Amino acid sequence: MHRHPRRTAIAAGILLTAAFGATVPASAAPQSRQPSATALVVNARWGGHCTYDRLVIDVRGTMPPVAVKPVKELRYDPSGKKVPLAGRYFLEIKLSPAAAHDEAGRSVYRGPQLVKIHLPALKGLALTGDFEGAVTFGAAFHTKPVYKTFKLHSPERFVLDVRHANTCA
Repeated sequence: MHRHPRRTAIAAGILLTAAFGATVPASAAPQSRQPSATALVVNARWGGHCTYDRLVIDVRGTMPPVAVKPVKELRYDPSGKKVPLAGRYFLEIKLSPAAAHDEAGRSVYRGPQLVKIHLPALKGLALTGDFEGAVTFGAAFHTKPVYKTFKLHSPERFVLDVRHANTCA
């Protein structure tokens, strides 16, 4: 029955080695360097249309969650200093988790830092923060903004459309 004891011993050794290799914890396995999962905010731009003004924020990587909320005034994060944009109404736009700088701390954001805009609804825009995993913008308006937001893909963009009276009629 045991015609080939040496072959049986070798086969058993191979099986034990394979079983042992399968039980090595993942933390002991070599790790490959993964690219940063943090979305990078690289630009902000705007345009006027007949019935709305559009603000677009360009993102490199996967689009993070975005929160838009009305605020009484705009403040820089983290200093808390007031943002010098004229307006009666303001929206804070926060992308998180996100950054406007790379892992070495160099800015990747190429858009405006603070700009006055002369559109029917949108009157100004400021990059108000790039701090602790969040990038924030402030938008200024003379009248209470009625807006909708959505995301576009390939490339990744966040869009804020602010309604106004028809300027093309």
